[in-house]
Amino acid sequence: MSLFNTMNISASGLTAQRLRLDIISENIANINTTRTLNGGPYRRKDVVLAARTGNAFDNFFKNSLVRINQQKGVKAVKIVEDPSPFIEVYNPSHPDADENGIVKMPNVEIVQEMVNMISASRAYEANITALNNTKSMALKALEIGR
Repeated sequence: MSLFNTMNISASGLTAQRLRLDIISENIANINTTRTLNGGPYRRKDVVLAARTGNAFDNFFKNSLVRINQQKGVKAVKIVEDPSPFIEVYNPSHPDADENGIVKMPNVEIVQEMVNMISASRAYEANITALNNTKSMALKALEIGR
């Protein structure tokens, strides 16, 4: 694996985890949003990640020493909405309450979002560490050439 492929893998991980953190922060920011443009409460979102694979001929060259433009790492495939039911709260004074005083709140749980945030930030830190280690190996290799 070349030095730049290693950096590309770390960079793809950094990009994916940054997107995860953006979506988590959006979920936390909308934890009390009962009206959206779609007409209902905010629905929790999540990022679907998948492995980035090489080109179509990658399998042909799998056992070969020659690698052609491999794109490894991770990528965000899509952002999906969580289909779990909304949280129902009794609050008859709320402007969005129905005739029984029930308000449908977003299906966002702060504990779940905080756990996801810690997981994404740790994965981000791991990618930074891998990138820094790759950089230090390259610098050591340049020092040997002096």
